Amino acid sequence: MEDWISITILVLFFLYASVCVLVTLVGLPGAWFMVGGALVITILNPLWNDVPIWGWVTIGIVLGLAVCGEIIETLAAGLGAKAGGGTKRGMVGAILGSIIGAFVCTFFIPIPLVGTLIGAIAGAFVGALLGELSHKEPITKGELAKSATGAAIGRVLGILGKSGIAAICWCVLLIAPFI
Repeated sequence: MEDWISITILVLFFLYASVCVLVTLVGLPGAWFMVGGALVITILNPLWNDVPIWGWVTIGIVLGLAVCGEIIETLAAGLGAKAGGGTKRGMVGAILGSIIGAFVCTFFIPIPLVGTLIGAIAGAFVGALLGELSHKEPITKGELAKSATGAAIGRVLGILGKSGIAAICWCVLLIAPFI
């Protein structure tokens, strides 16, 4: 990595990757944007240098981490509903509600990135609520509220977990070129 082109690309990538970590905090797929950027640079690297910035093993590691982050974020709302005493229907409702809410509120709340975050959390809450209401056995209002609140809290924790994994991806991509 002695040449100025590789160093410039690496510096620009890390500025881009820093933004990717930050957008992950609001529920967007920043880790995927980061992995995609690293993949493009790795594929195009032979155009300006014989020595790759990252190897395919590094790309595979951050790709695997990004998949883990998605799994954590997706399951967190359902696990939060379950931790709040919810049923399987509440868990499924929380997961589906969080995905649908994120998508819908992205368009209906015109504040960039905020609509997605609010939609994901509110969607997890409403999804768990509807899932519990569709259950055959009667459920008290207190149990219903606990399950829905657990789903919303789980979604927030899932976003934080995914952001932590995005930060780990950033660190791996930062350190790997110098090893």
